[in-house]
Amino acid sequence: MQDYKFWGNENAYVKPITNEYKGISNPRELYDALSKIWCAETCAPRMRDNWSKDNYTLGQCSITAFLVQDIFGGKVFGIRRPGGNYHCYNVIGDCAFDLTSEQFGDEELDYSDNPEQFREVHFEKEEKKERYELLKSKLKRRDV
Repeated sequence: MQDYKFWGNENAYVKPITNEYKGISNPRELYDALSKIWCAETCAPRMRDNWSKDNYTLGQCSITAFLVQDIFGGKVFGIRRPGGNYHCYNVIGDCAFDLTSEQFGDEELDYSDNPEQFREVHFEKEEKKERYELLKSKLKRRDV
């Protein structure tokens, strides 16, 4: 069994609310699929220079969190970061997890009492919506 390092992985067993994505029956399987799909093109532009295959979750948080919401439901929350941006993660019922937490290395993030995030606000940035659509299409087109 794979040793998952993303925050909340030990609880990441919710079931999908859609069968649109073949081979994805829980967040761990989604993480496995995304780890082969995340790329510099899906990374936030301001972070692309630092993106690498060794740190493939860098700059992927909001588009990933909203894709998780599409597949599993629940809500997206954000941890305010220096500079004013939010790092997004998912809460589904009493299950909370962050598929992109590895980008922070050993830094401990505070996953309590954070504001809910909404795709309408995040996707006001056209480039972010385009990256989300790219990630979504890559996930649908992948070989299962």
